[in-house]
Amino acid sequence: MGLVLIDTNFVIYTIKGLPVIEPYLLYDFAVSEISIIELLGVKNIESFTLRSRQKFINGIITYPFNTEIREIAIELKQKYTLKVPDAIIASTAIHYDQSLLTADKDFAKIKEVSSIIVTL
Repeated sequence: MGLVLIDTNFVIYTIKGLPVIEPYLLYDFAVSEISIIELLGVKNIESFTLRSRQKFINGIITYPFNTEIREIAIELKQKYTLKVPDAIIASTAIHYDQSLLTADKDFAKIKEVSSIIVTL
């Protein structure tokens, strides 16, 4: 069905096997470097959860952070009220010309991103 960038929350919901995610499993997934940090950089993360997340990440495309993504993220933070990770994820979608698949409704306000918002 095509390649989409997935938000950190979408990774978690996919690993948990939430039924609402099933229609989106037809897509090929990519993830931003910042999502990997958010997924794996959890204090006291259980080893099973860590392994599950690492296995999932290893099976998809990872988009690296670069200067262009940083500049887009700065512009987005100046224009919208965003957390730094969200600005980086959105700017990664823009830079790589990908739709963003997320359950975070805050991404809908970012006009520069084609967001697919999953309702839980």
